[in-house]
Amino acid sequence: MRKTSDKPPTAGTESAERIAKVIARAGLCSRREAEGWIAAGRVSVNGKVLDSPAFTVTATDTVVVDGNPLPSREPTRLWLHHKKRGFVTTNRDPQGRATVFDALPKDMPRVISVGRLDINTEGLLLLTNDGGLARVLELPATGWLRRYRVRAHGKPDAAALAALAGGVEIDGIRYGPVEAAVDRQQGANAWLTVALREGKNREVKRILEHLGLAVTRLIRVSFGPFQLGDLQPGGVEEVRPKVLRDQLGTKLAAAANADLAPPPPRQPRGAPKEQPKKENRRPAGGKPHARRRRPL
Repeated sequence: MRKTSDKPPTAGTESAERIAKVIARAGLCSRREAEGWIAAGRVSVNGKVLDSPAFTVTATDTVVVDGNPLPSREPTRLWLHHKKRGFVTTNRDPQGRATVFDALPKDMPRVISVGRLDINTEGLLLLTNDGGLARVLELPATGWLRRYRVRAHGKPDAAALAALAGGVEIDGIRYGPVEAAVDRQQGANAWLTVALREGKNREVKRILEHLGLAVTRLIRVSFGPFQLGDLQPGGVEEVRPKVLRDQLGTKLAAAANADLAPPPPRQPRGAPKEQPKKENRRPAGGKPHARRRRPL
């Protein structure tokens, strides 16, 4: 890849993209992490070490990260992962705690997460090899609902839960509309279903604590159209290309600049279908079947 400019691409230079975006799309990290790598001097273009992410490149430039050429872009893929408690959603943890990436199958390519789940939250975590897709799906503007099953200590107030539909402000932080309902009360504990479209840090726990409830278990059961289902803890399941293409739709796929597998070619209407050939099978004795004569 060759340097084009240190300014954002303009009309006529659609092939030029910000360097952090290119690194993220290669699946090495998120765009924000790529900006940190650039600031740390880990990225060079055409032999020159970059010190700012305000740099655009094209397909003819040579990008090197940590001394290794940037891998060529692969088709966009997405996986469902059942995150277990006790794992952090980061590539490297300064405290040495186990990460979700440490527990993935060894034959998986390098992936990044779509958003994060904190160490004690379990359930559905989306993984992808495309940083552009991860970025788009994380945005609240995308509108994908994230649904959680919550066990909390205390007795929820139905009116207080219903009021969350209009959003709530806690310690100066404004949280958007939240759908919350009690599934059942078991003594001092309650199970609730909570759904929201944002992903602020510890959002579910802070909102319920604001209502006097202490969260003791938090499980994400769905993210947009993708469901946790019966995926076992620690399990990974890839979303089939056709399903991914259908669920993203053209608008989200274009916003993420996703490289999706094309649909199979459609057969022209009215085209004759190939008929299976009939086999002239013989009976066990080896003689061909005798044809019956029609009565005269």
